[in-house]
Amino acid sequence: MKSRRKKRNKRDKKRGIYLLPNLFTSASLFGGFYAIIAAIQHRFEAASVAILVSCLFDALDGKVARYTHTSSHFGTEYDSLSDLVAFGVAPGILAFQWALQPYGRLGWLASFTYVICGALRLARFNIQNRAQNTGFFKGLPIPSAAALIASLILFTSALGGGSQSLHVLALVVVYLLSFLMVSSLDYLSFKKFETRRQKPFNVLVSIILMLIVVAYRPRIVLFFIISAYVISGPITTILRTKTRRASITPSMVDLPFISTKDEVDEAPDTQAAR
Repeated sequence: MKSRRKKRNKRDKKRGIYLLPNLFTSASLFGGFYAIIAAIQHRFEAASVAILVSCLFDALDGKVARYTHTSSHFGTEYDSLSDLVAFGVAPGILAFQWALQPYGRLGWLASFTYVICGALRLARFNIQNRAQNTGFFKGLPIPSAAALIASLILFTSALGGGSQSLHVLALVVVYLLSFLMVSSLDYLSFKKFETRRQKPFNVLVSIILMLIVVAYRPRIVLFFIISAYVISGPITTILRTKTRRASITPSMVDLPFISTKDEVDEAPDTQAAR
């Protein structure tokens, strides 16, 4: 048995990695690294776009791995490390450079809180049983949190630049996103949305209309779409909790109670009937 295990371990070490999904993961990591460089150079819009592009590649790498049957343990770990940089460190630095730096210690603590909560969110996700696909995430996914920070910057730029009140909003948003990532709120995962199966015609029409609306005012529309998803967590959790309570059957407490004394008293009558 030991010799077989050693041979299997050697075979696993010699086995290569799947190229295609890991290229998408590398592209996502590159976007996060570029966002850090752009944020340090105060090119906040470029950094925000880079983070949104990273979100796109991050969404595609998992799809590509599942469709091509190239999922692997290496790819899972690599994707998690890439997410920490692209959606944890990069948005934290971007938020600090853009709006939180004037707040001093409170500002960089907000950025650090975001990064560490993102790391905890990823660690919790990695140890969860992914075989049980409930269709929901526990806590706000870290790419969605990063997308909201990036879209907020693009949104304020579309409105003509930032102000002191918007910087206060950014501080609140960063702390709020940190809490939502480590919370137990339910967020729709969209993993059950299978694109390879036939869908109603209305689904195609709805997607096309949404793309047209986004193309018309991308900076404004994207911010509202991502904000709606962030807000959906508490709403979804409340609705699912009410549904669970409504589906609970009456407990044993509601059933007629029969004491052991009554059972003893009825025993002789039962035996006599026999």
